[in-house]
Parts: sequence; structure tokens; C-alpha cells
Amino acid sequence: MRPTRFSGEISESAISPRFGATVTIPKIRWTFRAFYGHYYQAPPLLTVSGPALIHFVQGQGLGFVPLHGEFDEEHQFGVAIPFRGWALDADNFRTNARNFFDHNNIGDSSIFFPITVSRAVIRGWELTLRSPRFAHRAQVHLAYSNQIAEASGTITGGLTDFSFSPELSPLDHDQRNTLNVGGDVSLPWHSYAAANVNYGSGFTNGFPGQPYPGDYLPAHTTFDLSLGKDFGERVSASVNALNVTNRRVELDNSLTFGGFHWNNPREIYAELRYRFRY
Repeated sequence: MRPTRFSGEISESAISPRFGATVTIPKIRWTFRAFYGHYYQAPPLLTVSGPALIHFVQGQGLGFVPLHGEFDEEHQFGVAIPFRGWALDADNFRTNARNFFDHNNIGDSSIFFPITVSRAVIRGWELTLRSPRFAHRAQVHLAYSNQIAEASGTITGGLTDFSFSPELSPLDHDQRNTLNVGGDVSLPWHSYAAANVNYGSGFTNGFPGQPYPGDYLPAHTTFDLSLGKDFGERVSASVNALNVTNRRVELDNSLTFGGFHWNNPREIYAELRYRFRY
């Protein structure tokens, strides 16, 4: 039980119970786990000041209301399954948020302020799979996530236009499917190679039809590669390439901090490590 008392422009109190449990079945060694908890996040103490800025905001048909703290209720459960050296882990989670922290901008400007939305729901499930060492040299892994992040209601704090949305709609960081597949292999002469393929189904489309149709941006896939070698016990070196195929894609076209976002172009870098005595 975690009690919290916040006092600023507004005063709030919260008591956050959290508890969880794990159970392992002896013969098959499956481990089940479950968790339930509440969280409270206090709001910023100061978000806006000055008559000129407030007058500009009011001229855009907007206003400011005091920020409240975010109250979250979360539950999750999962299972870990070992099988002949393989390790499978799956979990499901859901977070119900009240006064969900987000941000908003003034018109088409780059001036952003924190806001709180009356309701948000983040839910999904995840799966990871890791193999044993094949011939004591190679290992592969997979990680998959399916997540939905939505919000509805009115803006209860910060910069607001006083509108109301009764239906849940995707947040700007809603990407339904994310996948990573990769592996590494030990090579002769104390060297190794590793590769990863990263896939995303596309984030929410802030401007459907301009130029992308539909409610989500295009899917994106990148490939990373690493080669390394150990020189004794203390020195190691590696060469790493990110986004090897130099595939460029727009990741985000919503009005968020920093404007629109694209993934990084191909990046190649070398790394040298020295392990000291301690």
C-alpha cells in the first residue's frame, strides 16, 4: 500500500495498493504470474504563465484548466514455459487511466503544453521466444507485441478546446503490431555475428489520405547487423550497422513534440571496449 499526498494548485490524495503472485508447477516447470496495482503520478507544478501567452491562447479559442494527477489501474498475467532448452513467455495486460497525461499544441504552432485526458485504455499481449544454443554456437530469439492505446472524453487539465469525445479513439503512439526476430552465432577466433529484423505495423495516421490512406501509417521493416571479436579477456571490438538497407519511412505525422518523425537512415559505427581490473 503506497499512500501519496500532493499539494499544489490543486490538492489530491491517493492510496495505491499493489500485489502479485507467482506459482510454479513442479513437474512441468511452468510458472504462472499475476499482478494488480494502482499508480498515482503527480502533475507538473507550473505549465503556463504570462499575460501575452494567455491572451494568444484565448485568441485561438483555447483555454487553460489546472492539471490533475494521473490515476492508473493495471492488471496483468502471464506464463513462462521451458521446453528442451527453449523458453517461451507470454503475458496479457490492461491499464485503465483517469486524467491520462498527454500533450497538445496551440493551432499549427510548435508550442506544446501538457494535458490530462479524462480516460485512456492501454491493453495488449506480448510473446517472447528464445532458443537453446545450437551446437553450442547459435541462438535465435523472437519478440512480438500487440498493443492498443486509446483515449476518450474531455481534456481535464492543461491546454484545452473544451471539446468532448464519447468514443475511444487511438492515441498518436498507437501501433498495433511490433515484431523483432534475430539471432547470434559464435564464430572461430573468438568472434561473433548477430542480426535483427525489426517490424512495425505503423502508428496512427494523423492526416488520413494526405498522402497515406487509412487510419494508420505504412508498415516499416529494418535490418541490423553486428560483427565483433574478443582480443583476450580485456579487449573487444565490433562493427555495427543499423537499418542496413537504408529504408526510410515516416513513423509519426501527428502533432507531437519535435514535429513529424522519420526513422534514422543507415548508421554504421565501430566500438572498442577495454575491461579494467575492477
